[in-house]
Amino acid sequence: MAVRVPSMELNRSPPLLSSGKGKTFLQKPLIVQAKRSGGLEANTRSRVPQVSEQLKKRAPLVRGTVSPALPVPRHIPRPPYVGSKKMPEIASEMQMHDKETIVHMRAACELAARVLENAGKLVKPSVTTDEIDKAVHKMIIDAGAYPSPLGYGGFPKSVCTSVNECMCHGIPDSRELQDGDIINIDVTVYLNGFHGDTSKTFLCGEVDEASKRLVKVAEECMLRGIAACKHGVSFKKIGRRISDHAERHGFGVVEQFVGHGVGRAFHAQPIIYHQRNNMPGQMVEGQTFTIEPILTMGKDSIECDMWDDGWTALTTDGSMATQFEHTILITKTGAEILTKC
Repeated sequence: MAVRVPSMELNRSPPLLSSGKGKTFLQKPLIVQAKRSGGLEANTRSRVPQVSEQLKKRAPLVRGTVSPALPVPRHIPRPPYVGSKKMPEIASEMQMHDKETIVHMRAACELAARVLENAGKLVKPSVTTDEIDKAVHKMIIDAGAYPSPLGYGGFPKSVCTSVNECMCHGIPDSRELQDGDIINIDVTVYLNGFHGDTSKTFLCGEVDEASKRLVKVAEECMLRGIAACKHGVSFKKIGRRISDHAERHGFGVVEQFVGHGVGRAFHAQPIIYHQRNNMPGQMVEGQTFTIEPILTMGKDSIECDMWDDGWTALTTDGSMATQFEHTILITKTGAEILTKC
């Protein structure tokens, strides 16, 4: 589940951040506030979107009915933010692990990966995203875990389902998946005090070749970003690797949504930018964070509009968007993908 940051000049630290209530304030050094949209809208750089023939033929995404949140058995431990609609701040502590804690982190990540794999098997025309949410919810609580998105800053469901032009944080509802849709399913679980976070974009039925290519390149971008990681490497190398590959194929990399540290905290430092940037910081052996780039159909379609639910982020021009995410562990020689099953 990505964190949202304001659009900014990427050669310096952002001076202002959104509180999620339509207010801004001075940023503390390397502390970034969580991502609620509030009064923060897409940035104002002048762009002229190139609307494709495919976009003209495809109906825009419409919201369905959102069912009530599903119950979680009382014996299952909750993350500390549950019960409050206030958006949690990004934890300032890096999520570091020793031999004992990494066992718990692996278990959470492996569970998230299994749930995501099974959720993907449900993707087909006529299935609703609400049905996917119910299945994900059951798989998580049956494993004795808590679905991390549920109650995070007031998020009403147990998984994020982002269809077509939805960049991320789509709320499951009664809309049926259509032949030719693409859908990102973003699963995070809280197990034994640790969060495991992962997502993948799935194809629904017969998907056009342009969208297939976008999905393929987005996954490649994530993997190239991961391949750049090891102890002592600058975080900015991730964004350079991802941007190089995306631009080579003519796709845009969304700037507003970023990866993050994850472990005992759902969202923590470091903030991981997926586009070229000059942000400071180096990777340290034993830390865990997500890499989760969002790609769009063109370089001029990276701006987003927010629905009034405060979560659903759509490409401004209606073009397709896709995302992939893994939680990784930094080692001396590279990075281990934890969200595998």
